[in-house]
Amino acid sequence: MLKEDFLVELGTEELPPKALLKLSKSFQTGIIEGLKKESLAHGEVKSFATPRRLAVLVCALDEKQADRTTQKFGPAVKAAFDTHGNPTRAADGFAKSCGVLVADLGRAPKDGVEKLSFSSTLPGKSTNELLPAIVDAALAKLPIPKRMRWGASRNEFVRPVHWLVMLFGEEVVPSTIMGVTSGADSFGHRFHHPDKIRIGKPIDYEALMLEPGNVVADFAKRRELIRKSILTEGEKLNANTVVDELLLEEVTGLVEYPVALTGQFDELFLEVPSQALILAMKSHQKCFYLVNANEELLPYFVTVSNIRSNDPSQVIKGNERVIRPRLADAKFFYETDKQKTLEDRLDQLKKVVFQEKLGTVFDRSLRVANLAKFIAAQTGENEAQSERAAMLSKCDLVTNMVGEFADLQGLMGSYYAANDGEPEPVITAICEQYLPKYAGDDLPSTPLGSLLAIADKLDSIVGLFAIGQPPTGSKDPFALRRSAIGILRIMVENQLDLDLLACIEASLSEFGSLESESKTAEKVFDFMLERFRSWYSDEGIPSNVFQSVMEIKPRKPHDFAKRIQAVSSFEQLTESAALAAANKRVSNLLVKVDAASLSTEVSEALLIDDAEKILFQQLRDKELRTAPLFNSGNYTSGLAELAELKDSVDGFFDNVLVMCNDKSVQNNRIALLQRLRNIFLKVADISFLHTS
Repeated sequence: MLKEDFLVELGTEELPPKALLKLSKSFQTGIIEGLKKESLAHGEVKSFATPRRLAVLVCALDEKQADRTTQKFGPAVKAAFDTHGNPTRAADGFAKSCGVLVADLGRAPKDGVEKLSFSSTLPGKSTNELLPAIVDAALAKLPIPKRMRWGASRNEFVRPVHWLVMLFGEEVVPSTIMGVTSGADSFGHRFHHPDKIRIGKPIDYEALMLEPGNVVADFAKRRELIRKSILTEGEKLNANTVVDELLLEEVTGLVEYPVALTGQFDELFLEVPSQALILAMKSHQKCFYLVNANEELLPYFVTVSNIRSNDPSQVIKGNERVIRPRLADAKFFYETDKQKTLEDRLDQLKKVVFQEKLGTVFDRSLRVANLAKFIAAQTGENEAQSERAAMLSKCDLVTNMVGEFADLQGLMGSYYAANDGEPEPVITAICEQYLPKYAGDDLPSTPLGSLLAIADKLDSIVGLFAIGQPPTGSKDPFALRRSAIGILRIMVENQLDLDLLACIEASLSEFGSLESESKTAEKVFDFMLERFRSWYSDEGIPSNVFQSVMEIKPRKPHDFAKRIQAVSSFEQLTESAALAAANKRVSNLLVKVDAASLSTEVSEALLIDDAEKILFQQLRDKELRTAPLFNSGNYTSGLAELAELKDSVDGFFDNVLVMCNDKSVQNNRIALLQRLRNIFLKVADISFLHTS
């Protein structure tokens, strides 16, 4: 089959830079899916995206669909003809539906029955005929939250559309999309080459965009060109340009022909916290910042221009002139904020509503402060400093700097706390209160920071559960799942020996009579432990290992993690399968006999068989050996000790009849099995490891 290259380019007004790459990938995916649906084979597919265009190049695309042979089956031959061999109404009806005479029908077996059949060849459609609908469908599927109209047109798209290129080989694919008729003419850079560019062949598109168009059409190539050029600008000053990947992607979506230029600002601005200056440069001016070998901010910035100026110095001066007021604002905010202490701002928090039913931010600060003090008492940290850090933690929300740059909350609070002369642990805790902010983010590095982060997140979780607004399904508007995982990570990775349920109950007590339903503490506890499921699934821990620990619901997350590690190690031992099966057997037996009503005391006088005597002696020995291990949390070594019970357990079940006629002997053997099961339950319910 003959093949040709296909190019589609949609020319628009400036597309949203942050969404450009996503739109481009979606457009490419839509084209590929459309071609697959129409059974059109092709070679490499490449996408292009700039602020003013979305384009897709499909190499070696079939010129037409392959012809398809179809076969229809009618009535069985026996039912198609009467005893005289004449066609029945069923045969006539089938022939009529196929548009032929009965005599033209064939016969073929189907499901073991010979039936009338009709074969026909459906000619494939030309690719030119199919492409407009494929492109239109791909554009309709683009992830555009809000579409717009322009002029008198009823068409809707993310931005007004100005031109459309659709070439299959050297021929234009006739179509009208978004109110624009297709052609072979594209346009280059808005300033450097605003004239038409005739695209002769699809494969020439990228080269023609670059020369004469002055457009680097490939998003990835343009991004790497920007990366290289901004790093080079830093090297010229013996400095390092810090490349923020999200900013790099956004800037790539802003320019078609990137030119990196370095500007400078007054050193007096360096008196402002560097994070504020960096945020001002990144968010307002889309500039990259430079640091020295000690990672200290330098009074320079790198901007990426969309024009190649004959006098770059004028472009640089223009950027310096624009960036100076932004930095001056930051300096003004910082100096103004320092004139008032964080403590003096507490009254302002009484006017800021946290949540309608949960009160103001001041109310929340009081709750978090009491909870932080409670947690500090459990961990041996300074209670007064914990309470102080929590009370001041939200005061920076009403400062000028955080009002302008919300991302600086917590960080600016720590600067202002330092300016107020607060103790170093309080300063650091205020800075670390929101950590971790996302999956894989850093954890608080200090004890006070850890407990404040726990208290802050737990207050939100417990409060929202208390008023009946827990996450439902995929909806989690307050990101409570993320907060829960953050708390677990802090407790586990920072090795905090905290009772999670006790912390939840302490937090719940701060809400007074607000609790809308019963058992809120238990619901929050279960919700948080369930976060471990996805955590350990991501780490490759089998679900039965997780469930064996989850079954006993350890109240301390750090302890939970140690048990998971221990059961994972135990599962690798050769003895684990037999002991898991034995525990499962014991579990089933105890349910049947209502073991809860029986004594767990074992009478040596009632031990008759050698096998049960051996098990009792070894079990008693293991209870003594494992007690200090389990008490110290060394579950891995404890389970390794218990693995040595395998032979005696196997011997018991091979040689001892538990449900014997003598009731006292029977109850004694059940008590022995209860002790066997209970010693394993000190770590986990390993019966879940039994898979058959």
